[in-house]
Amino acid sequence: MGIPMQIQAIDGLVARCEAKGVEREATLLMLGPDEVAVGDYVVVHLGHVIERIDAERAAEAWAIYDEILAAQELDVRAADGGQGG
Repeated sequence: MGIPMQIQAIDGLVARCEAKGVEREATLLMLGPDEVAVGDYVVVHLGHVIERIDAERAAEAWAIYDEILAAQELDVRAADGGQGG
């Protein structure tokens, strides 16, 4: 599963990307450094930038991921007997 992230910096073939306050480095070997710029949204999969996307598509993907994460949290709480954490 690819994660939508925004490029914060580019150093050669390495992009520093951010999503939801988490930063990761990803290689640009599959897409190329000339295909993206700081501020672009990209899909990162297994440490590789694999696709450039627009901000709307990134937001749509995160809305779906947020729903999945919320459902998982409810499942964990239910399995915990409602105790949380």
